[in-house]
Amino acid sequence: MTTTVTEAEVARDVVTFKGHAMVRSMHPTTMELTTEEDLTENGDCIVGVGASKGCAGLDVRVREKLRRSGSMVTIRLVAEDESFELRARGDPRLLLSHPHDMVIRRSDFVSDRTLALGADAAARDIPRRLVALLRDPKTTGRMEIEVR
Repeated sequence: MTTTVTEAEVARDVVTFKGHAMVRSMHPTTMELTTEEDLTENGDCIVGVGASKGCAGLDVRVREKLRRSGSMVTIRLVAEDESFELRARGDPRLLLSHPHDMVIRRSDFVSDRTLALGADAAARDIPRRLVALLRDPKTTGRMEIEVR
């Protein structure tokens, strides 16, 4: 028996962000967006700055579905004609309360910054052509979030 997810069961949100010259995208276990404008070399998981929102600003339906046991999350990073997609899961323990940051994790670690857990990719897995765009401060990108 195949289970079909109807359009009404999918929650979506889009976060816009800017590139930054210090984007390295080398972290093996996390990927992060921040509303902050500055980035240091230590932020090797950050893929974009000046984001339009942090976890706390996400659409209410998205936040509700992210906190549902068994929820599946698809995250797509897009800049110009390049894109990268990963899959992760939600969790009832998610706080989703950080006003500035969103972190996607391979692990099960939860903090107020955590958007999703058990991701099948992290910052270092992003294709280098996309990372090159994300290193350009003139680039405007978007992160598309779908939760089922």
